Amino acid sequence: MFRISHVIGTTRDYDRRCLAEIQQLFEAAFPDLAGDPDYIPRKLVEQSARGYPCILLAAHGPGDQVLGFALADVFENIGYAYLDFIVTAAEQRGLGLGGALFEALREELTARGVLGLFFEVPTDDPAQVANAADLKSNQARLRFYERYGALPVLGTLYDQPIRPGNPPEPRLLYDPLENKEPLEPDELKRVIAAILTLRYNYDPQDPYVKQVLASVHDSPVKLRAPRYPKTSTTPKLPRRLQPLKVFCSAHHALHHVKERGYVERPARVDVILKALDALPDVERLPVRNFGEGPIRAVHDADFVNYLRNFCQELTKGEMVYPYVFPIRRTDRPPHDRSMRAGYYCIDTFTPLSQDAYKAARAAVNVALSGASAVLGGEPLVYSLCRPPGHHAERDTYGGFCYFCNGAIAAQYLAKSLGKVAVLDVDYHHGNGTQDIFYERSDILTVSIHGHPSFAYPYFSGFADERGEGEGKGFNVNLPLPEHVNDARYLEELDEALEIVAKFKPEALVVSLGLDIAKADPTGTWSLTPTGLSEVGRRIGALKLPTLLVQEGGYNIRSLGRNAAALLTGFCAGALGRRKKRRR
Repeated sequence: MFRISHVIGTTRDYDRRCLAEIQQLFEAAFPDLAGDPDYIPRKLVEQSARGYPCILLAAHGPGDQVLGFALADVFENIGYAYLDFIVTAAEQRGLGLGGALFEALREELTARGVLGLFFEVPTDDPAQVANAADLKSNQARLRFYERYGALPVLGTLYDQPIRPGNPPEPRLLYDPLENKEPLEPDELKRVIAAILTLRYNYDPQDPYVKQVLASVHDSPVKLRAPRYPKTSTTPKLPRRLQPLKVFCSAHHALHHVKERGYVERPARVDVILKALDALPDVERLPVRNFGEGPIRAVHDADFVNYLRNFCQELTKGEMVYPYVFPIRRTDRPPHDRSMRAGYYCIDTFTPLSQDAYKAARAAVNVALSGASAVLGGEPLVYSLCRPPGHHAERDTYGGFCYFCNGAIAAQYLAKSLGKVAVLDVDYHHGNGTQDIFYERSDILTVSIHGHPSFAYPYFSGFADERGEGEGKGFNVNLPLPEHVNDARYLEELDEALEIVAKFKPEALVVSLGLDIAKADPTGTWSLTPTGLSEVGRRIGALKLPTLLVQEGGYNIRSLGRNAAALLTGFCAGALGRRKKRRR
């Protein structure tokens, strides 16, 4: 068995290791091209400068060794893609790995809304290939691609010798993916021009380019009839390329406040999981235990010790609500543990129980498992945390939050990646995240939320809170009025995403609050599932390695539908899905 992942950059240790192994495969397969060891990394780094993205997929075997890769350019302005290379280790040929990579690439291109895939293969014409072994190899390659519906383009000079006496050029194959409409000559001309000028660096005015383009005139473009009988069904991936990895812990249900009207309850997770089960391309992964170290990296040690020790002392079913809030004097905290609850808490509705610490630790592990997956190369990860976390400051808890899950994950990512952005889209201001990173410049915090004049936590989230010291300018609050619809929210989201993009982070953590939706019992806004889908799409369109960390969202009747809408939009945006162009 093997898995397939995206290689999305050159800065992470994971990506650098993958690229080194990919380069070895590349040099073994194409020794004549081995003189440019930076070709593939350069493709990743220079995507923005070139004006079109590339896709690099790696197939991993036992021990996570890279056994093959596929590299393709996506010419978004014309709606088509070009397969640059698809390579497998010599010992893997004939075992289905090449088919798995090709199918994974086709799936991703289809999800992006690409109209078709073009690529080149050596000719299978016996009159043009003298060597019998080469002819057999070429025919096998054409047979393989034909199984997917990819056929040679006819009626052009593309495969004719560039100069008299030269051998023929490779065949140009066209795979329509799921596009049912015939290929028109103007579209083929744009594709050929892109390949010759962008891939082979021809000048657009080169006589050869003009000659090839002038030879395209059939409408619709003619494709060769299938030549090879099908000997087997199209191979399928042993494990599909999954755009969204999901982490969740059953321990979230340990902390259950059964009082009537208490909205932060286990059913929140249950309805979201049920909605996820109905979505395609979602994979649940196991949660790891990371210990207390990452928690203590952002939270005060005395605070962590207090939560752990006091919760252990409580009896089953006992709930302690803070009701005394002493002035914060570090030299004279209350001695009684029950009194000290208010010393560490910011409100009267976040109780401690025997299981509160255990559930909070479990939520942290969910967030860190997601962060670890991002470091491992997964570009789209959702950590379904409960209890939530963004109201937990360095040394306080509140707002149903005990540890700041998103901040702990961001800190974990920043240790390996450097710059990380945290985008909080919960209805309530993430005072905990702000407090933890307020003097940091390596972690940008941006929050869209209800103005603290009417929305919890009431004392933070003002627009003039911009950070301090080294962090000055790296904390951005975008408070909104009491009544906000889809259009108004998306305006503010665009501003937030522009700020994130200018920061140029290596990864993005999203504190995902679904309490921005219509009829949430803790909010006043009216975002619809359509609006939430667009929120997800625009966040995904940043195309950053992204970890979604669940925060609020308390309307059980609509929570699953809202989560599915936002997550579906998020995946679509990250994969560049768009409507097909009208011809």
